[in-house]
Amino acid sequence: MKAVIEHLGTQFQVDLQQPIDISIPLTGTPENVNAWYVPHPEITPVTDGDFTGSVAAGASTNFNNILFNPHGHGTHTECVGHITKDFYNVNDVLSEYFFMAELVSVTPEVHGADHVITKQQLEGALQETTPEAIVIRTYPNTSDKLHAHYSHSNPPYLLEEAALFLRTIGVKHLLIDLPSVDKEKDNGALLAHKAFWNYYGQLRLDATITEFIYVPDTIKDGSYFLNLQIASFVNDASPSKPVLYSHQPL
Repeated sequence: MKAVIEHLGTQFQVDLQQPIDISIPLTGTPENVNAWYVPHPEITPVTDGDFTGSVAAGASTNFNNILFNPHGHGTHTECVGHITKDFYNVNDVLSEYFFMAELVSVTPEVHGADHVITKQQLEGALQETTPEAIVIRTYPNTSDKLHAHYSHSNPPYLLEEAALFLRTIGVKHLLIDLPSVDKEKDNGALLAHKAFWNYYGQLRLDATITEFIYVPDTIKDGSYFLNLQIASFVNDASPSKPVLYSHQPL
């Protein structure tokens, strides 16, 4: 099904039959993607005396508890409350769910012992476009990202200048296929988070960062219609399901 959608004063034809899910599923196994030194998620039946919440164990329904960390266990969307003393929750911050997004691919540059994404790389990739959302795919890009364990691995990250550039051009929603926009071990500096959310000025309460996405190589760089879905968690971050759709302006 194709739908005609008006967004920011422009009409687009969006192909709703071809969703591109760029989230990573959460599983209760050691193969689940992992970061920040937490054990893998657990999905286990409720037990209460002789009762076990599993049809295979004789119950009428499957009735599982799920133990996970949104930041460490997969695709999640976070708000400025991730780094502030005051409480802000992503369920209130994200009140719209459709955006024009630009998918760009970059190969992080070597800076000493680190691999980083620079302002110059993002400027070149965006080519003067100013989207509401940016989806950053990093190379190399293999399906290993679906199961990688990132703790103590010093993954690539955004330089402060790159995050500041995105804020300056008005990007509200930043999506990336890394466990964080910041360096794994930075003594709490969080330079990219703080630059993007304008931590030392007027906080960007309506801006979000989504980490741990995965965009297959079969998906071409370019403009997409983004549906950014979250679970209704009253927390600084929620598991999320960003979905891209191809579109054509009318």
